[in-house]
Amino acid sequence: MARALRNKPGFYLLTRFLNSSSPDFLAYRRWIQTIAYEEVQVSTERPHNSTAFVIHGLLGSGRNWRSFSRNLAATLSNSSPLSDWRMVLVDQRNHGSSADLEGLYPPHDIVNAAQDMANLVRSQGWDWPDVVMGHSLGGKVALQFAESCARGDYGESAALPKQAQIVALFWLFVQSLWAILPAPSNKKYHWMDAEFVEYCYSWQIKQKKGSNNNEDNWEQLLVLDSVPGKVNPENSEGEVEKVLETLQNLPSSVPSRKWLVNHMMELGFSKSLADWIGSDLKKSGEHETWTFNLEGAVEMFNSYREMDYWSLLENPPQGMKITIVRAEKSDRWDPDVIQRLETLAALQRNASKGTVSVHLLPNAGHWVHVDNPQGLLDIVAPKLASLG
Repeated sequence: MARALRNKPGFYLLTRFLNSSSPDFLAYRRWIQTIAYEEVQVSTERPHNSTAFVIHGLLGSGRNWRSFSRNLAATLSNSSPLSDWRMVLVDQRNHGSSADLEGLYPPHDIVNAAQDMANLVRSQGWDWPDVVMGHSLGGKVALQFAESCARGDYGESAALPKQAQIVALFWLFVQSLWAILPAPSNKKYHWMDAEFVEYCYSWQIKQKKGSNNNEDNWEQLLVLDSVPGKVNPENSEGEVEKVLETLQNLPSSVPSRKWLVNHMMELGFSKSLADWIGSDLKKSGEHETWTFNLEGAVEMFNSYREMDYWSLLENPPQGMKITIVRAEKSDRWDPDVIQRLETLAALQRNASKGTVSVHLLPNAGHWVHVDNPQGLLDIVAPKLASLG
């Protein structure tokens, strides 16, 4: 079918438009671009052949995972010279460089945070990631992203806001598109709709991937110390809750990073955690302010506590490997949750279902990449290497 399409007279014009770097088309992509990100690769001299999204936790940012991601990419490169991984470290809404971006409208919840990931993929013209790894709050964003991909939420049915002026080149080939593209099922588009442009784009991505649904593009989902179900209301005195309460009682600006670290330690927090919170300060005149939007971050945490993904773990989509990493010293986990996970991991599933595995990270509290980065690397690296 792909060969027949390539022989159609309008195919070259269509692909040229969809891959265009013209200012008009780039403006369309920027129009839907959302969260900030950075890329980590061992070498930029060769194109990457695999991509992993890394989603930080509450009050963090992509840079918190820079060191770990560099070590992970290097480990994978050393284990397989043909393995060229790109790590995309995102800054979630209300965090890092995304905190001040316009257009990330409320509600600030897990569903919209996952939608931000999909919008980033589409705005950059990327293939869907091979691996998504999320820590804490980011773990539930990863689960939501996986669930939405499996349902097709980010596929052909995804509707974008209309744009009055899409691309000037659009006028040159649009009337020939219906002779090229397969007709979308149960959907009739007007050719000026932004939905139609999105349909063209999603069709092009499928040609690149050689797949007809998004869940076939998924391989690995890694969830790091993130409880998959609703958080027990009785567990409201955990470390994260205490950190949030402490920050909410502080002024919006503090004298210095040193003052904050000392203050956090006086309240009983560890130096490593206090240093980590201090890394989220930025200079503002003679004082320091937060790099995150605390109010929006609290909304996201409340959504995290309410979201439930047990159904995804009980029925993982075909081809999806879900790995849950539980930190040994974390205060997140109730015994019944641990037992439920271990029962799911022990199930023998047929080929029509994905898999779930559970790993215990020793000598680590909730901040896994700080407490035991080598142990986490020993768990994660083989998962990604298996895709090569």
